[in-house]
Amino acid sequence: MKAFTYYSPTEIIFGCGKLVETAKLVKRFGNKALLVTGKGKSSVNAARRVLELLQGAGIKTAHYDGVSPNPTTDLVTEGAEMAKKLGAEVIIGLGGGSAMDTAKAIAVEASHPGTVWDYNCHTEGPTDKTLPVIAIGTTAGTGSQVTQCAVITRTKDKDKSVVWHRNIFPKIAIVDPELTRSMPKAVTAQTGFDAFCHNFEAYLSINTSSMVERMALEAIAAIVEYLPKALADGNDMEARSRMAWADTLGGLTNANAGVTLPHGLGMQVGGHCPQVTHGQALATFYPAFTRYTYPAAVEKFAAVGRILNPGLQSETEDTAAAKCCKEIDRFLKKIGLWTGYKELGVTMEDIREIADCGQVLGDYLNNPRVADIEEMYELLVSCYERD
Repeated sequence: MKAFTYYSPTEIIFGCGKLVETAKLVKRFGNKALLVTGKGKSSVNAARRVLELLQGAGIKTAHYDGVSPNPTTDLVTEGAEMAKKLGAEVIIGLGGGSAMDTAKAIAVEASHPGTVWDYNCHTEGPTDKTLPVIAIGTTAGTGSQVTQCAVITRTKDKDKSVVWHRNIFPKIAIVDPELTRSMPKAVTAQTGFDAFCHNFEAYLSINTSSMVERMALEAIAAIVEYLPKALADGNDMEARSRMAWADTLGGLTNANAGVTLPHGLGMQVGGHCPQVTHGQALATFYPAFTRYTYPAAVEKFAAVGRILNPGLQSETEDTAAAKCCKEIDRFLKKIGLWTGYKELGVTMEDIREIADCGQVLGDYLNNPRVADIEEMYELLVSCYERD
């Protein structure tokens, strides 16, 4: 067997109704907490419940609700200033990936000189002075509750980068599937496909391991079965719970094997065109990505193809791998994410800039087949309009 290291320091509290444990968990780290959320309906409702729990336990709390999709360095600084004023001892990220990532970034900036950008993945990263983070997800896709990653955009440079360091792993993740019940259908689809991508790309990654592969395949099978069910009935708590588990697995696999070409380019799409969600950016690129990559990972594409379509069990590895690409296309159509960049307001000029920045992040190097800048450009162009 290939040697590997697996690391995950986050304590996972999983199950319906587990949100009620928030105050008890916060008190492990102190009595002053900054709650970080967005202004969406689900975040507002969940924030109200958390604030009641914290205040009822006598925890001094401030609430920063300025998080937006594709969070920026300016938003992080606003939240960090609030944390400093409070003397926060713990940061709570409540919401989707943007809220949890912002909470991690605030935990860095509130405890270090300069701004969070000074500690991104091109630096040595933050120290162990980083404030502890409790992550509470209200979506099922980003896996941020169990990763050492915070995605931040510096708007003036159209630069979307990450802090990637073990010192920003959340200390605790509360995964309460009931919080995902009110997710709109579009958000359910986009975050659910993000979870698929985290697991599929970690499975393909040159840094994968036997442990990651097992986890990723379990998650992919769950997403294929339960994402359509969650879209059909948002109150199906079995489907919501299975998706929350697949999401968590995606964070664990991503944290240990990384992601590949689609994520590096998807981050650039978000940095240049912030109206495009991360899930949309990934879904739009995937048809080109799968056809480009499968010849370099035939056995793995065949395995995933057979999860998507058990009828491929009787096909050869080569045939099942090739057909996997079409099966992923069908899945995208089934969950309502069959789209082109033009439809999302991305211009050809944007695509040129996105491709030129395609090697800023190193995710593309994890891919079984490594693309150069011009190949990235050609792949992106092929996704401009969708039949």
